[in-house]
Amino acid sequence: MVRELVMPKLGLTMTEGVLAEWRVSPGQPFRSGDVLLVVETDKIASEVEADSDGVLIETTIPAGETVAVGTPIARWSADGAGAAPAAEPVEAPAPISAPTPVAANARPQPAPVRANGERILSTPLARRRAEGLGVDLAAVTGSGPRGRIKVADVEAAAQTRPTPQPVPQVPKIETPAGERSKPTTLQATVARRLTAAKRDVPHFYLAAEAEVTELAALRDRLNADTESGLPRISMTHLVLAAVGRALAAMPEMDRVWDDEPAGGAILSLGRGDIGMAVDTPRGLVAPVLRGAATLPLDRLAAEAASLTRRARDGRLTEEDLQGGAVTVSNAGMHNVTYMTSIINPGQSSILGVGSVRSVFRPDAAGAPVLKRELGLVLSADHRLFDGVTALAFLNRIIAGLERPLRLLRAP
Repeated sequence: MVRELVMPKLGLTMTEGVLAEWRVSPGQPFRSGDVLLVVETDKIASEVEADSDGVLIETTIPAGETVAVGTPIARWSADGAGAAPAAEPVEAPAPISAPTPVAANARPQPAPVRANGERILSTPLARRRAEGLGVDLAAVTGSGPRGRIKVADVEAAAQTRPTPQPVPQVPKIETPAGERSKPTTLQATVARRLTAAKRDVPHFYLAAEAEVTELAALRDRLNADTESGLPRISMTHLVLAAVGRALAAMPEMDRVWDDEPAGGAILSLGRGDIGMAVDTPRGLVAPVLRGAATLPLDRLAAEAASLTRRARDGRLTEEDLQGGAVTVSNAGMHNVTYMTSIINPGQSSILGVGSVRSVFRPDAAGAPVLKRELGLVLSADHRLFDGVTALAFLNRIIAGLERPLRLLRAP
């Protein structure tokens, strides 16, 4: 019984994906739950698992190709009989489980353009390969539909370039001894996209402290009511609520920079979504809490806790990682005073949250007073915000943390 495996649809907006890697070779048996392949879209890299046992007969699409959703990419047998005769009917697509997302929220790299502003059609893999080989895509002729440039076109162009003139040799830096290992799909994807974000997004940083003695006391009082059945409130939930209230008051912070059009564009989101960094066994991911700017505190805590559980269980979807202009990354449980974070690709700011510290500050008369302070660092995109606007946003967050009863009111 031979069946076709097709390119899965991993999200509502997905029309095509890069077949990044085959994890099973032709002739190799697999069991239910084994990872068959890795599919990469503009937002996420996903491991596609088998829902039943079988044998992979052949792959019809090699790794590295961009494939439309629903296109057959392989043939497999449920009974392990091997290749079927030509007359063997092909049945429904192979059952596959929901993909396991393995990357943080990201936007595609800027599409290259020619000198006249015309967009150069190329696959994401071809763009990365061209960057690695130093090939100018404007000088490459594409062999794909509508002249789209593929990896093979880039590699052919690289081979026909004039031989570069020899350059003076510099002493080789010896690589330290040690054991090398291949990064996971998550590690490679995160490394590539955060490198691009740090390189392409002009970051600037604002640091301040919030006095949180009253905030901590309020959290303790709320959690002392164990009979209410309401979710427990954490410091992260309170920071998310404060960021949400500040975002509602300053909707101009709910914007991102879009590189797709020539010259760029400013995209106003207006939904009040907030990303939240979650440490998982697979690595750090940043799912998006929908409508966080308008959620009551109890509901925000419940939905954030649910999102955290799904992230750690590997049950996030591509939609969970899309959207939002700002992320909260709380590392306070790891003993750090300040954390200066890299903006998540596709967003415009991130708030790094440190540990609560006990410090002495002078009062109005100059006498030392013990305070509990929370270190905050806002990283912002200078293409969208100036220092005054970003500082006003940070100060609104601090005001919410220092007068926490406001967080209990309906947004």
